[in-house]
Amino acid sequence: MDDNTKKELQSATFERLLSHLDERKDVQNINIMNLAGFCRNCLSRWYREEAEKKGITITDHEAREVIYGMPYSEWKEKYQK
Repeated sequence: MDDNTKKELQSATFERLLSHLDERKDVQNINIMNLAGFCRNCLSRWYREEAEKKGITITDHEAREVIYGMPYSEWKEKYQK
């Protein structure tokens, strides 16, 4: 498998993970953290850190909006228990 195909598959897998998490708003971050050792906030931090490695500056707020699909404050208000 060439590098471009590998990156395309990784990207599609990441998009699928985000879609799955979006469909499972009932699953709280603490539940994911306790079981898997990471949560949506970790994903947003990793996203920001990887952007920084590419010389792209984004805020935590912007990274969380990518992961949550909406402003984090809105997600918390609607779905956090």
